[in-house]
Amino acid sequence: MVYQPAAGARDLLPLDVAQKRWIEDRLQQVFHRWGYHRIITSTLERMDTLMAGEAIHRQMVIQLQNGQDEELGLRPELTASIARAVVTRMADRRYPQRLYYNANVFRRTWENRHNRQQEFYQAGVELLGVGGLLANAEVLLLASNCLSALGLQGWHLILGEAGITRSLLDAFPAHLQAQVRSAIAHLDRITIDTLPLSDELRDRARIMLDLRGTSADVLQKVNCLGLDVDQQEAVNNLKSLVDLLESGGRFPVILDLSLIQTIDYYTGIVFEVVSDTGSQAKVLGRGGRYDKLLGLYHPQGEDIPGIGFVLNIEDLYQVLLSTQQLPQAIPASNWLVVPETPTADAAAFAYAQKLRDSTHLVRVEIDLGGRDAQAIRQYGRDRGIAQIAWIKTDGLPIIETLR
Repeated sequence: MVYQPAAGARDLLPLDVAQKRWIEDRLQQVFHRWGYHRIITSTLERMDTLMAGEAIHRQMVIQLQNGQDEELGLRPELTASIARAVVTRMADRRYPQRLYYNANVFRRTWENRHNRQQEFYQAGVELLGVGGLLANAEVLLLASNCLSALGLQGWHLILGEAGITRSLLDAFPAHLQAQVRSAIAHLDRITIDTLPLSDELRDRARIMLDLRGTSADVLQKVNCLGLDVDQQEAVNNLKSLVDLLESGGRFPVILDLSLIQTIDYYTGIVFEVVSDTGSQAKVLGRGGRYDKLLGLYHPQGEDIPGIGFVLNIEDLYQVLLSTQQLPQAIPASNWLVVPETPTADAAAFAYAQKLRDSTHLVRVEIDLGGRDAQAIRQYGRDRGIAQIAWIKTDGLPIIETLR
């Protein structure tokens, strides 16, 4: 019998881990420089926490059952868990809270494909307790800074506004809104053309499908939809954000008011980071504003604003593979310490520990016996080890540099 990982899971071998850590370490440095602190939440949560007030579909969650018949699940994303932790465990802290995470998530996939991946690695941030232009800009600029730290070229930001898009849907009959929303989310013109809509509403839906492009073009189109006061204010706020992001040539923004995320707790801006490299565009990360989510977990139902984003480690890895920036081999040990006789064993371990206690990281292996001197040297060369310390019976080392 050949033993394999469970369906939907995969093993990370040492080189995989080194490459994953390379990405995570650089992202973590950026998070720290922006004043964010790491939070670790439970992998296992109650289903009512994970579903975030029905914003996350139940079928997305890998569910478990405990002995008390309590519905539990593996987290499909981190934002809901962090929202729960902040309002229940950090209620005495001052806002804003700047938090980041680096963790695995689990999602049930129902596509008819064998062994489709169900475990994913993510890194992201949550900025909680503050709304407005500057908070939105901080998170978007932080995402840009993360990609720059990875040396990533050829990407763009797609920016939408869930509140505007949702309010524009209110013009449609209530029983058709879900279908129109789905058609817009999937850019499905055929459905729009076949739904029982008036000519005026069909034209409105077609305009909503085309609310994507440069900020000037999109804002001009949306202003033709007969906005009310609240909608106009939201559009003006969006324009101010785009102006701030594009000032000084920071990075170009594609506005897309047809952008609708599958997770439905977003209330304001939503965005995707998309790679242009390769033959097919790849979504590297996404995020948005969710000003009603924390209120679901607050004991008094108090709404606390929040915004964040997530970057997909595997997708970043796939894009970075072609750049030769990722480690191409696991780190080699610096030393191989060899006790020449059994009476030198204790001295060998002591000398190895002395090397490891260096101020800088020093990787030290102990030879575990069973090889002659020639085989030991060959092992060292094969593993890229720089030096061998031969430990004599009297405990003194003889240093040999391998070439």
